[in-house]
Amino acid sequence: MNPKAHQPDSLPAPGPTALAQSETLAAQIRAEIAEAGGWLPFDRYMERALYAPGLGYYGGGSVKFGRRPEDGSDFVTAPELSPLFAATLARPVAQALEASGTRNLMEFGAGTGKLAAGLLKALDALGAQFDTYSIVDLSGELRERQRATLEADVPALAARVRWLDALPEQFEGVLIGNEVLDAMPVRLFAHTGAIWHERGVIVRDGGEFDFEDRPVTRAEDAEFLQEIEAEGDYVTETHDAARAFARTICTMLTRGAALLIDYGFPRHEYYHAQRAGGTLMCHYRHRAHSDPFVYPGLQDITAHVEFTGIAEAGVETGADLLGYTSQARFLLNAGITEVLGEIDPTDTKRFLPAANSVQKLLSEAEMGELFKVIAFSRGIEETLDAFASGDRTHSL
Repeated sequence: MNPKAHQPDSLPAPGPTALAQSETLAAQIRAEIAEAGGWLPFDRYMERALYAPGLGYYGGGSVKFGRRPEDGSDFVTAPELSPLFAATLARPVAQALEASGTRNLMEFGAGTGKLAAGLLKALDALGAQFDTYSIVDLSGELRERQRATLEADVPALAARVRWLDALPEQFEGVLIGNEVLDAMPVRLFAHTGAIWHERGVIVRDGGEFDFEDRPVTRAEDAEFLQEIEAEGDYVTETHDAARAFARTICTMLTRGAALLIDYGFPRHEYYHAQRAGGTLMCHYRHRAHSDPFVYPGLQDITAHVEFTGIAEAGVETGADLLGYTSQARFLLNAGITEVLGEIDPTDTKRFLPAANSVQKLLSEAEMGELFKVIAFSRGIEETLDAFASGDRTHSL
């Protein structure tokens, strides 16, 4: 594969070792495409590019999470942006533990461990009673980073953390997933010439990956897509894997709550006529672009979350929809301004950076509006304070 064929000029070139890793993965994907008859659904390509053991983006050893390109990272998440995110999230987590009478926590995709460390520290300070903190993460490299972060930041609490290789059949406690749903493989569909097609991946004569569309044949796909008011050319995604994940965790949850935080929209906004280009996006060294074939295994591939489908999947299991709102409203209800107020404003070296980070978490122009929080529960009679005002469940 010629890497320059899929390398926007704005992206820095990776080193030879990383390039070799990417080419190894690309060769495996090309072989799988050949075995499949020359065409692979995009969600399978995305799954391999992100999660192939030892080679995929989340299965390999790249830095991923960080504040700037110089540290080798590709994007920043809320826990990396500010410790006040975890300190504030701990409040509804503690309330959910108490309301459900449970004592266990589980986090999916724990990144560098910053959120886990921050939650453990804040929950301990709040006097919350909990026994274990389980982490589900496929990446061995990230597990080591998480372990190092926890031992450095909360050594007295690190012993309560364990890593799971498989989900338990049942779980009582609070489940947490920050930017997990957006990293799950999506299927791509294109509306051209008044016909819906599924978009897949082929290999050109030069070994380069490219898209190829095939008419939709599955009745359930056609039925769903016909509900989208697409005029002219239109590309979008469906979220089979994310919906399946929501069903799985809500089935597993026998008592407690599941809190999922991610960027996205309810269905009527997601499949809006003006969102004709879809939401698929790639991140490499803090640069965003739209080509998923650049450096397979070295860049993040993501899509916004369609939250109506997530809500439907969870409720289908019998779980209660506890709430759905913007990240800004959730954090404000949970008391982020009070958490910020615990820092002395005259200590400008600490207060000003903290205030700037909180502004990014809350601002409509930053993360405050695009990011949403959806929660499911079993055995919690009332909602959490974090959903007490500004709940948007009706918009789903």
